Amino acid sequence: MYRLVIENLCFHTMGPINLKVAVSECIGITGPSGAGKTLFLRAVADIDQHTGEIFLDGVESNKIPGPKWRKKVGLLLSESYWWFDTVGEHFKSFDARWFEILGFNSSALKWNVRRLSSGERQRLALLRLLVNRPRVLLLDEPTANLDSENSIKVEKVVKSYMLETESSLIWISHDTEQLKRVSSRYFNFKDGKITDSIS
Repeated sequence: MYRLVIENLCFHTMGPINLKVAVSECIGITGPSGAGKTLFLRAVADIDQHTGEIFLDGVESNKIPGPKWRKKVGLLLSESYWWFDTVGEHFKSFDARWFEILGFNSSALKWNVRRLSSGERQRLALLRLLVNRPRVLLLDEPTANLDSENSIKVEKVVKSYMLETESSLIWISHDTEQLKRVSSRYFNFKDGKITDSIS
């Protein structure tokens, strides 16, 4: 059974892209900087204009309002955005397990966003995304600003979330060794298209 089906997706000057992601599957994508990997995720998240069809659990994206779609298909960009002064204002709920795995406790909710390091921002942005319980995670270099120890912690949280929710993932990374660890298949993104699996 496929959770996410992408058919003839075109965006900007790129595509068409066809991709199927099964329930509880992680697909990895690598490729050179500037190839369009982030733009691809933005199109799947219905942030940028695109043509083609995207289905979530058999329902076409154009039948789901944009804000609702983006809760079900959650995008984590490599540079996270924050709207309020404190971390806690961005969270509807608090899951102590995942916070602890990533090296935080409830006191982090009181922290001022402006004083966060880039690594703290990235880890907390992932936790903020998981609060929405998305069915699909679109992860754009989620460990780019992290050391190896915290990168492994992020992989652990994501794997735990997948097992609990049967969610599916598209994980973008320049680190092919990481993609081998986290994904069942991974692809190369080049010239605006996804090549055959290289795993």
